[in-house]
Amino acid sequence: MSTKLNRIDLNLLVYLDALLRERNVTQAAHQLNLSQPAMSNGLRRLRDLFDDPLLVRTSDGMTPTERALELEPQVREVLMNIEQAVQPRSAFAPEQAQRVFRIMASDYAESTLLPAVLGKLRLQAPGLTLDIMTPSDVSFLDVERGKVDMVINRFDSMPQSFHQIHLWNDSFSCLLSPENPVLDDFTLENYLQAKHIWVSKTGMGVGVGVDPDDVQRLGWVDSALARLGKKRQIRVFTRHYQAAMTLAEQNDLIVTLPTRAALLKRNNPRVVLREPPLDIPPLELKMAWSPLLQHNPANRWLRKLIADTAREMDNQPPLP
Repeated sequence: MSTKLNRIDLNLLVYLDALLRERNVTQAAHQLNLSQPAMSNGLRRLRDLFDDPLLVRTSDGMTPTERALELEPQVREVLMNIEQAVQPRSAFAPEQAQRVFRIMASDYAESTLLPAVLGKLRLQAPGLTLDIMTPSDVSFLDVERGKVDMVINRFDSMPQSFHQIHLWNDSFSCLLSPENPVLDDFTLENYLQAKHIWVSKTGMGVGVGVDPDDVQRLGWVDSALARLGKKRQIRVFTRHYQAAMTLAEQNDLIVTLPTRAALLKRNNPRVVLREPPLDIPPLELKMAWSPLLQHNPANRWLRKLIADTAREMDNQPPLP
């Protein structure tokens, strides 16, 4: 064993991992239940060990050096391997567990999938609590650092390091008032002449305003229309499916949205469901999580429960 290796205190790697996650000495100390002076001392020892400043104070806060960025995945992998090695062999006992899971879920996933998941949790793991967060609450960095247990949404892109699985595909349907005159002849031509509600929120992070002329960013429906050389008249932009479905009760608006969400209103006499007068590629719902949580027994149990629930629902699609 080299002299340098003899100098390594495993706690220093834990400190470094926390510092690189938080980019802040005080927050890293809080995460590890240490005092700020203790964490500062740990950073001094790390700088001596690696002969590098590792974190440098800039106008953006504590910025990692090139050496620190190089070390970050290596240190994380070492700690994950150690954690897996010392993990107790006893299986996760959901009926006895008392903990909070943080799940980022889109409004669509929260309305369609999570009620069935919660029903199973009440029976199988009554001590578990779900903290359901919106896409705007969470960044990919939060997920990568394990601050969020899993994310359920439809994603335009995702970091390659994330683990992910397919949950289901969903078709699209239209919701509109029975008083909407377009119902008399629901053709593509009349669909395009009507006024529309746009609803979507893919990916994560704080959203920005929508550009009605940026078809590439408007999503499935508008991309499908663009391939036909057509464009609809969008009068309302919203990121909330429940709001969009309520607005569809007005007699001059149409919302085109995933069928499973639209079917939540099938017993509402103030709206009717119709198939869109054009072909729209299906939506894909996914679940993703950090490699840091890949082997965690509790997370593995919940991910399986969610995936099994989605599979059961996909095999028994709700009828209008």
